[in-house]
Amino acid sequence: MAKSVKSNLYDDLKRQILTMELDPDADLDESSLSERYGLSRTPVRDIFRRLAGEGYVDIRENRGARVIPMNHATLRNFFLVAPMIYAAIGRLAVQNFKPSQLSDLKQTQERFRAASQNMDALAMVLENNRFHEIFGEMSANVYLQPSLGRLLIDHARIGHTFFRPRNADMKRRLQLAVEHHDSFIEALSIHDEDAVVDLVFEHWELSRENMEMFIAPHGLKADAPIGAPTTQSLEKSP
Repeated sequence: MAKSVKSNLYDDLKRQILTMELDPDADLDESSLSERYGLSRTPVRDIFRRLAGEGYVDIRENRGARVIPMNHATLRNFFLVAPMIYAAIGRLAVQNFKPSQLSDLKQTQERFRAASQNMDALAMVLENNRFHEIFGEMSANVYLQPSLGRLLIDHARIGHTFFRPRNADMKRRLQLAVEHHDSFIEALSIHDEDAVVDLVFEHWELSRENMEMFIAPHGLKADAPIGAPTTQSLEKSP
């Protein structure tokens, strides 16, 4: 029972961080979580340490745990590194994937498609994250997988507005993302490495444009110099 409760706490915290139910930099109250889940503090601390190792949580000495923050430095590094990591993962996925992983990818895509049709934003965030996690598993590379996992945390958090389309153009872009996933599966199925990498950059560009809505929302662009940086400024920073 205790193991199941610990798993629930672990899964719940991951989900809440990815879907922005827990804000970046939010403190995690060890005492209240212990009480809510009926756990002693030791297993809660074990969960915090596990999440810290995976990049979800930051543990500060004598100050407790907090959700990993997002700031100028992390965002700049994200935009600089993400396409390189995604492309490398894509190439290795084509070379190393197993049939069972491709089946898992297809099932995840069906759930993502259903969530997009139902406009279930939280489900879309989680299924999209899982889709790209499977690519990491397909790569079978112990060096790149942790990097991908860390990138996907911020990808989900920065891009959450993408899954809440407010107009026809955003809905069109969401449908294009669904189609990209289908194309990834097709290219993997025929072991077309170049097609997968081309799709990585096409998919990244779609994601990057939509993430700008999170960093500099429409109507707030005049505040950019004193607020969050635009992706262009991040990419051009020395």
